[in-house]
Amino acid sequence: MFSLRQWHGNSNWQNWVGYVTAEPEQKLAPSSVAELQDIIKSARRNNKRVRVTGAAHSFSGCAKPEEIAISLHNMRGLISVDTEAKLATMHAGTYLYEIGKALKQHGLALENMGDVQAQTIAGAASTATHGTGLTLGSIANQVVAWEWVDGTGEVHTHQRGNPQTDDLGNALHASLGMLGVFTKLTLKVVDLYGLQERNEVLDFEEGLARFDDTAHAHRHLEWFLFPGTNKLQQKTLSGIEPKPMSSTQKLKDKFDSAITLNGAFYVLCELARMKPSLTQKVSQISASSIPNTKREGYSYEVFPTPRGVKFNESEYFIALSDFEACITEINDILLKDNKGSHFPIEVRTHKGETGMLSATQGEDCAVLSFHVYKGMDSEPLFDWLYEYMKKWQGRPHWGKVNKLSHVELQHLYPKLDQFLQIRHEYDPDNVFMNRWLEQKFLGHASS
Repeated sequence: MFSLRQWHGNSNWQNWVGYVTAEPEQKLAPSSVAELQDIIKSARRNNKRVRVTGAAHSFSGCAKPEEIAISLHNMRGLISVDTEAKLATMHAGTYLYEIGKALKQHGLALENMGDVQAQTIAGAASTATHGTGLTLGSIANQVVAWEWVDGTGEVHTHQRGNPQTDDLGNALHASLGMLGVFTKLTLKVVDLYGLQERNEVLDFEEGLARFDDTAHAHRHLEWFLFPGTNKLQQKTLSGIEPKPMSSTQKLKDKFDSAITLNGAFYVLCELARMKPSLTQKVSQISASSIPNTKREGYSYEVFPTPRGVKFNESEYFIALSDFEACITEINDILLKDNKGSHFPIEVRTHKGETGMLSATQGEDCAVLSFHVYKGMDSEPLFDWLYEYMKKWQGRPHWGKVNKLSHVELQHLYPKLDQFLQIRHEYDPDNVFMNRWLEQKFLGHASS
């Protein structure tokens, strides 16, 4: 988890995997909106640029602080709850792992989460971080009201309106912090619920034949397809009556994290790193080692999965109607050449959303995530992925590695220019930009 002491104690900054690094001139952690306003006004006067770094869990350069780094670690916690309307307002620096317990005290829960809980709610909303589920969207889609400080230091609030006409709401939906620094977010929440998780190993053909029925039969469906093996791990989550996770299961989770992820899988990853010719063999061993398991508990206890091994990641959204053809072709390609990665391909589903920068662009999607172990060359896989996904009009997750140019993004996001016009209204002096954002959104040459 994020440590403010370590953040302040180290002069440099790096993202979770350590591939994106910076040496910001200042690291600041405001404790109030007024203090944040002063920081931004000073940065504007002195022609300095500001990025909020959150928990640094993005794999892209979107959060890279080139001059002033801000942490919202001191601006956390639940502010208010409307149990009747099922609305929860929280400070933007609140970490996802803090939200579940806080909402539980009011008999409420987040509608959906991914399997990582280290991020701040502001970071997760800004990048449209998501879980899986045919009828479920991203963290960004759960936000119904925003408070933020813009590039001139002014405070704004906005409540989401009709998605067909609410241009500002659709720009804020997934803004990557380019309109300002979020200070408060109000989320639509749901009644407290439990989840039952089941895992099993399937042959690729069997899993694909059952995919549609399984996705409709469960609240959540997730795949982990092991490249070059024709095997996949299928994880389903089904809603159950709310109940706490047993102490035995919690102990088992800790054991699995320490022994399986930090132990056995780490050894296999290191073997593949030291001898890349063994990547397919390592993938086969990993696929054959997945046990059939069941877990139950409150939703916020079941969603997270321990991440004991670090990796680099690239992720694309494609039309759900294209999924069968696309994943079949990918599996066939990787059976012949696994592109130097033994990590499983993560497959999820996602409801369409109306945000201008939403990777869904309003259509239900399948989401494919590709991983490469830290220390191994990710370029062969990610270069191939960049070219291959053009066939399917694949759109990238903003927090993951993507190699698309500004011109390519304009084609994939028809309202990009409209978003940039709105962005300019709230940040006319580009206080919240960095070189990565300039290259992707303004078309400046990367450096």
